[in-house]
Amino acid sequence: MRLNLFDKTVLLAPMAGVNDPVFRTICKRMGADLTYTEMVSAKGLEYGNKKTAEMLMFSTDETPVAVQLFGKEPDTLAEQAKSIEDRYGASIALIDINMGCPVRKVAGKGEGSALMKDPDLAAEILRSVVQSVSLPVTVKFRKGYELDDDTAVDFARMAEICGVAAVAVHGRTAKQFYTGTSDREIVARVKQAVRIPVIASGDVFTESDIRFYLDDCDADAVMVARGARGNPWIFAGKEPTVEQRVMIALEHTEGLAELLPARLPSMRKHIAWYFRGIPHVADIRRAVNDCITVDDYRRLLEGVLTWQ
Repeated sequence: MRLNLFDKTVLLAPMAGVNDPVFRTICKRMGADLTYTEMVSAKGLEYGNKKTAEMLMFSTDETPVAVQLFGKEPDTLAEQAKSIEDRYGASIALIDINMGCPVRKVAGKGEGSALMKDPDLAAEILRSVVQSVSLPVTVKFRKGYELDDDTAVDFARMAEICGVAAVAVHGRTAKQFYTGTSDREIVARVKQAVRIPVIASGDVFTESDIRFYLDDCDADAVMVARGARGNPWIFAGKEPTVEQRVMIALEHTEGLAELLPARLPSMRKHIAWYFRGIPHVADIRRAVNDCITVDDYRRLLEGVLTWQ
Protein backbone atom coordinates (compact mmCIF):
# COMPACT_ATOMS: atom_id res chain seq x y z
CA MET A 1 0.00 0.00 0.00
CA ARG A 2 1.20 3.51 -0.72
CA LEU A 3 -0.14 4.65 2.64
CA ASN A 4 1.10 2.77 5.69
CA LEU A 5 -2.12 2.30 7.64
CA PHE A 6 -0.21 0.22 10.17
CA ASP A 7 1.60 3.26 11.53
CA LYS A 8 -0.96 4.78 13.93
CA THR A 9 -1.99 7.48 11.53
CA VAL A 10 -4.53 10.29 12.01
CA LEU A 11 -6.78 11.01 9.05
CA LEU A 12 -9.22 13.72 8.00
CA ALA A 13 -12.48 11.83 7.51
CA PRO A 14 -14.57 12.33 4.37
CA MET A 15 -17.26 14.94 5.14
CA ALA A 16 -19.88 16.03 2.64
CA GLY A 17 -20.14 19.79 2.35
CA VAL A 18 -17.02 20.30 4.47
CA ASN A 19 -13.93 18.84 2.79
CA ASP A 20 -13.27 21.34 0.06
CA PRO A 21 -9.71 21.29 -1.36
CA VAL A 22 -8.58 24.35 0.59
CA PHE A 23 -9.73 22.96 3.93
CA ARG A 24 -8.12 19.60 3.19
CA THR A 25 -4.81 21.25 2.35
CA ILE A 26 -4.91 23.22 5.61
CA CYS A 27 -5.53 20.01 7.56
CA LYS A 28 -2.69 18.28 5.76
CA ARG A 29 -0.32 21.10 6.63
CA MET A 30 -1.45 20.92 10.25
CA GLY A 31 -0.44 17.28 10.41
CA ALA A 32 -3.20 15.07 8.99
CA ASP A 33 -1.51 11.97 7.62
CA LEU A 34 -4.15 11.59 4.93
CA THR A 35 -7.10 13.64 3.71
CA TYR A 36 -10.27 12.35 2.09
CA THR A 37 -12.41 14.01 -0.53
CA GLU A 38 -16.06 14.59 0.11
CA MET A 39 -18.36 11.66 -0.60
CA VAL A 40 -18.41 11.48 -4.41
CA SER A 41 -21.31 9.97 -6.35
CA ALA A 42 -20.16 7.31 -8.80
CA LYS A 43 -23.36 7.87 -10.74
CA GLY A 44 -22.71 11.60 -10.86
CA LEU A 45 -19.27 10.96 -12.32
CA GLU A 46 -20.76 8.60 -14.89
CA TYR A 47 -23.24 11.29 -15.94
CA GLY A 48 -20.51 13.92 -16.14
CA ASN A 49 -22.07 16.12 -13.47
CA LYS A 50 -19.90 19.24 -13.10
CA LYS A 51 -20.41 19.67 -9.35
CA THR A 52 -19.55 16.03 -8.77
CA ALA A 53 -16.41 16.31 -10.88
CA GLU A 54 -15.32 19.37 -8.87
CA MET A 55 -15.15 17.16 -5.78
CA LEU A 56 -12.12 15.48 -7.36
CA MET A 57 -10.13 18.72 -7.36
CA PHE A 58 -7.10 18.58 -5.09
CA SER A 59 -3.82 20.33 -4.51
CA THR A 60 -0.39 18.84 -4.92
CA ASP A 61 0.17 19.99 -1.34
CA GLU A 62 -2.21 17.30 -0.07
CA THR A 63 -1.47 14.40 -2.40
CA PRO A 64 -1.72 11.53 -2.25
CA VAL A 65 -5.38 11.97 -1.34
CA ALA A 66 -8.07 9.38 -0.61
CA VAL A 67 -11.19 9.43 -2.77
CA GLN A 68 -14.46 8.25 -1.27
CA LEU A 69 -17.12 6.98 -3.66
CA PHE A 70 -20.73 6.06 -2.99
CA GLY A 71 -23.37 4.25 -4.99
CA LYS A 72 -25.11 0.91 -5.23
CA GLU A 73 -24.26 -0.35 -8.71
CA PRO A 74 -21.15 -2.57 -8.67
CA ASP A 75 -20.24 -1.96 -12.32
CA THR A 76 -20.61 1.81 -12.05
CA LEU A 77 -18.50 2.00 -8.90
CA ALA A 78 -15.83 -0.23 -10.42
CA GLU A 79 -15.74 1.75 -13.66
CA GLN A 80 -15.46 5.10 -11.91
CA ALA A 81 -12.80 3.84 -9.52
CA LYS A 82 -10.78 2.66 -12.52
CA SER A 83 -11.32 5.98 -14.28
CA ILE A 84 -10.04 7.88 -11.24
CA GLU A 85 -6.97 5.66 -11.00
CA ASP A 86 -6.23 6.05 -14.71
CA ARG A 87 -6.64 9.82 -14.62
CA TYR A 88 -4.87 10.72 -11.38
CA GLY A 89 -2.43 7.85 -10.85
CA ALA A 90 -0.02 8.35 -7.96
CA SER A 91 -1.97 11.38 -6.72
CA ILE A 92 -4.51 8.96 -5.25
CA ALA A 93 -3.68 7.03 -2.06
CA LEU A 94 -6.74 4.80 -2.04
CA ILE A 95 -10.36 4.41 -3.07
CA ASP A 96 -12.81 4.26 -0.17
CA ILE A 97 -16.37 3.00 -0.57
CA ASN A 98 -18.99 4.64 1.61
CA MET A 99 -21.31 2.16 3.27
CA GLY A 100 -21.97 4.26 6.34
CA CYS A 101 -23.74 7.48 5.34
CA PRO A 102 -27.11 7.54 7.16
CA VAL A 103 -28.76 10.56 5.53
CA ARG A 104 -32.09 9.89 3.86
CA LYS A 105 -31.17 11.15 0.39
CA VAL A 106 -28.37 8.56 0.29
CA ALA A 107 -29.55 5.62 2.41
CA GLY A 108 -33.09 6.07 1.12
CA LYS A 109 -31.83 5.17 -2.35
CA GLY A 110 -30.17 1.98 -1.14
CA GLU A 111 -26.72 3.57 -0.97
CA GLY A 112 -24.43 4.41 1.94
CA SER A 113 -25.45 2.74 5.20
CA ALA A 114 -28.40 0.98 3.50
CA LEU A 115 -25.85 -1.44 2.04
CA MET A 116 -25.35 -2.85 5.52
CA LYS A 117 -28.84 -4.32 5.13
CA ASP A 118 -27.77 -6.08 1.94
CA PRO A 119 -24.37 -7.66 2.61
CA ASP A 120 -24.53 -9.69 -0.60
CA LEU A 121 -24.77 -6.54 -2.71
CA ALA A 122 -22.14 -4.87 -0.53
CA ALA A 123 -19.80 -7.80 -1.14
CA GLU A 124 -20.42 -7.65 -4.89
CA ILE A 125 -19.56 -3.96 -4.89
CA LEU A 126 -16.36 -4.46 -2.95
CA ARG A 127 -15.19 -7.37 -5.09
CA SER A 128 -15.91 -5.41 -8.26
CA VAL A 129 -13.98 -2.34 -7.15
CA VAL A 130 -11.05 -4.34 -5.76
CA GLN A 131 -10.74 -6.23 -9.04
CA SER A 132 -10.95 -3.06 -11.14
CA VAL A 133 -8.04 -1.12 -9.64
CA SER A 134 -4.51 -1.66 -8.40
CA LEU A 135 -4.99 1.01 -5.74
CA PRO A 136 -5.86 -0.06 -2.19
CA VAL A 137 -9.62 -0.20 -1.67
CA THR A 138 -11.14 0.46 1.74
CA VAL A 139 -14.70 0.63 3.05
CA LYS A 140 -16.31 2.78 5.74
CA PHE A 141 -19.38 1.53 7.60
CA ARG A 142 -21.21 1.70 10.91
CA LYS A 143 -21.93 -0.52 13.87
CA GLY A 144 -25.08 -1.59 12.05
CA TYR A 145 -28.18 -0.18 10.43
CA GLU A 146 -31.11 -0.47 12.86
CA LEU A 147 -30.88 1.00 16.35
CA ASP A 148 -30.09 -2.31 18.00
CA ASP A 149 -27.98 -3.80 15.20
CA ASP A 150 -24.49 -5.00 16.00
CA THR A 151 -23.30 -6.33 12.64
CA ALA A 152 -20.00 -4.54 12.16
CA VAL A 153 -17.83 -7.55 12.98
CA ASP A 154 -19.53 -9.75 10.39
CA PHE A 155 -19.49 -6.91 7.87
CA ALA A 156 -15.76 -6.37 8.45
CA ARG A 157 -15.05 -10.07 7.95
CA MET A 158 -17.01 -10.01 4.71
CA ALA A 159 -15.05 -6.97 3.52
CA GLU A 160 -11.75 -8.66 4.34
CA ILE A 161 -12.74 -11.72 2.32
CA CYS A 162 -13.58 -9.41 -0.60
CA GLY A 163 -10.02 -8.14 -0.60
CA VAL A 164 -10.26 -4.66 0.89
CA ALA A 165 -7.05 -3.22 2.30
CA ALA A 166 -8.61 -1.74 5.44
CA VAL A 167 -11.96 -1.07 7.10
CA ALA A 168 -13.16 2.10 8.82
CA VAL A 169 -15.75 1.63 11.56
CA HIS A 170 -18.05 4.24 13.11
CA GLY A 171 -19.50 3.20 16.45
CA ARG A 172 -23.08 4.37 15.87
CA THR A 173 -25.79 2.62 13.90
CA ALA A 174 -27.29 4.33 10.89
CA LYS A 175 -30.57 4.91 12.72
CA GLN A 176 -28.70 6.76 15.47
CA PHE A 177 -27.38 9.27 12.94
CA TYR A 178 -25.17 11.36 15.26
CA THR A 179 -27.20 11.11 18.46
CA GLY A 180 -25.96 9.49 21.63
CA THR A 181 -22.36 8.38 21.87
CA SER A 182 -20.24 6.29 19.56
CA ASP A 183 -19.59 2.73 20.76
CA ARG A 184 -15.81 2.54 20.92
CA GLU A 185 -15.87 -1.11 21.93
CA ILE A 186 -17.02 -2.10 18.45
CA VAL A 187 -13.73 -0.81 17.04
CA ALA A 188 -11.80 -3.08 19.39
CA ARG A 189 -13.98 -6.06 18.52
CA VAL A 190 -13.55 -5.49 14.79
CA LYS A 191 -9.80 -5.18 15.30
CA GLN A 192 -9.77 -8.57 17.01
CA ALA A 193 -11.85 -10.15 14.24
CA VAL A 194 -9.83 -9.21 11.14
CA ARG A 195 -6.20 -9.13 10.08
CA ILE A 196 -6.39 -6.02 7.91
CA PRO A 197 -5.96 -2.50 9.36
CA VAL A 198 -8.91 -1.03 11.25
CA ILE A 199 -9.59 2.71 11.18
CA ALA A 200 -11.60 4.10 14.10
CA SER A 201 -14.31 6.72 13.60
CA GLY A 202 -16.78 8.40 15.92
CA ASP A 203 -16.65 11.17 18.55
CA VAL A 204 -13.05 12.21 17.95
CA PHE A 205 -12.80 15.72 19.34
CA THR A 206 -9.59 15.77 21.37
CA GLU A 207 -6.08 14.37 21.44
CA SER A 208 -7.19 12.02 24.22
CA ASP A 209 -9.93 10.62 21.97
CA ILE A 210 -7.31 9.85 19.35
CA ARG A 211 -5.03 8.21 21.90
CA PHE A 212 -7.87 6.09 23.29
CA TYR A 213 -8.64 4.61 19.89
CA LEU A 214 -4.99 4.01 19.06
CA ASP A 215 -3.91 2.69 22.46
CA ASP A 216 -6.98 1.18 24.13
CA CYS A 217 -8.79 -0.08 21.04
CA ASP A 218 -5.58 -0.90 19.17
CA ALA A 219 -6.87 0.86 16.06
CA ASP A 220 -4.38 1.24 13.24
CA ALA A 221 -5.58 4.73 12.40
CA VAL A 222 -8.17 7.28 13.52
CA MET A 223 -10.49 9.37 11.37
CA VAL A 224 -11.29 12.86 12.64
CA ALA A 225 -14.61 14.15 11.32
CA ARG A 226 -16.71 16.70 13.23
CA GLY A 227 -13.77 17.29 15.56
CA ALA A 228 -11.88 18.88 12.67
CA ARG A 229 -14.62 21.30 11.63
CA GLY A 230 -13.21 24.71 12.45
CA ASN A 231 -10.34 22.98 14.22
CA PRO A 232 -7.61 21.77 11.85
CA TRP A 233 -5.27 22.33 14.80
CA ILE A 234 -6.46 18.98 16.20
CA PHE A 235 -3.95 17.40 13.82
CA ALA A 236 -1.18 19.50 15.35
CA GLY A 237 -2.26 18.84 18.93
CA LYS A 238 -2.47 22.57 19.61
CA GLU A 239 -5.03 25.07 20.83
CA PRO A 240 -5.14 28.06 18.44
CA THR A 241 -5.09 31.70 19.43
CA VAL A 242 -7.77 34.04 18.11
CA GLU A 243 -5.16 35.49 15.76
CA GLN A 244 -4.42 32.04 14.35
CA ARG A 245 -8.12 31.38 13.88
CA VAL A 246 -8.45 34.60 11.91
CA MET A 247 -5.39 33.79 9.79
CA ILE A 248 -6.60 30.30 8.86
CA ALA A 249 -10.19 31.41 8.29
CA LEU A 250 -8.91 34.13 5.96
CA GLU A 251 -6.66 31.68 4.10
CA HIS A 252 -9.60 29.29 3.70
CA THR A 253 -11.92 32.03 2.49
CA GLU A 254 -9.54 33.55 -0.04
CA GLY A 255 -8.41 30.15 -1.30
CA LEU A 256 -11.96 28.95 -1.82
CA ALA A 257 -12.94 32.19 -3.55
CA GLU A 258 -10.12 31.65 -6.02
CA LEU A 259 -10.54 27.93 -6.57
CA LEU A 260 -14.29 27.34 -6.28
CA PRO A 261 -16.04 30.71 -6.06
CA ALA A 262 -19.50 29.17 -6.27
CA ARG A 263 -18.83 27.53 -2.91
CA LEU A 264 -17.92 30.75 -1.12
CA PRO A 265 -21.24 30.78 0.82
CA SER A 266 -20.09 27.61 2.60
CA MET A 267 -17.60 29.80 4.46
CA ARG A 268 -20.49 31.02 6.61
CA LYS A 269 -20.62 27.70 8.44
CA HIS A 270 -16.84 27.27 8.39
CA ILE A 271 -16.30 30.66 10.01
CA ALA A 272 -18.92 29.88 12.67
CA TRP A 273 -16.93 26.70 13.39
CA TYR A 274 -13.54 28.45 13.40
CA PHE A 275 -14.64 30.83 16.15
CA ARG A 276 -16.71 28.42 18.21
CA GLY A 277 -16.14 28.93 21.90
CA ILE A 278 -14.58 32.38 21.80
CA PRO A 279 -16.14 35.66 23.02
CA HIS A 280 -18.42 37.37 20.50
CA VAL A 281 -18.99 34.16 18.51
CA ALA A 282 -22.73 34.96 18.40
CA ASP A 283 -21.94 38.33 16.84
CA ILE A 284 -19.64 36.66 14.32
CA ARG A 285 -22.33 34.16 13.35
CA ARG A 286 -24.85 36.93 12.80
CA ALA A 287 -22.42 39.08 10.81
CA VAL A 288 -21.18 36.27 8.58
CA ASN A 289 -24.71 35.63 7.32
CA ASP A 290 -24.56 39.03 5.64
CA CYS A 291 -21.30 38.27 3.85
CA ILE A 292 -21.57 37.84 0.08
CA THR A 293 -18.26 38.78 -1.51
CA VAL A 294 -14.77 37.76 -0.46
CA ASP A 295 -14.21 41.38 0.62
CA ASP A 296 -17.19 41.07 2.97
CA TYR A 297 -15.64 38.02 4.60
CA ARG A 298 -12.24 39.70 4.73
CA ARG A 299 -13.62 42.78 6.49
CA LEU A 300 -15.43 40.62 9.01
CA LEU A 301 -12.38 38.51 9.78
CA GLU A 302 -10.02 41.46 10.02
CA GLY A 303 -12.50 43.11 12.37
CA VAL A 304 -12.71 40.14 14.73
CA LEU A 305 -9.42 41.07 16.39
CA THR A 306 -10.78 44.48 17.35
CA TRP A 307 -13.64 42.82 19.23
CA GLN A 308 -11.33 41.13 21.70
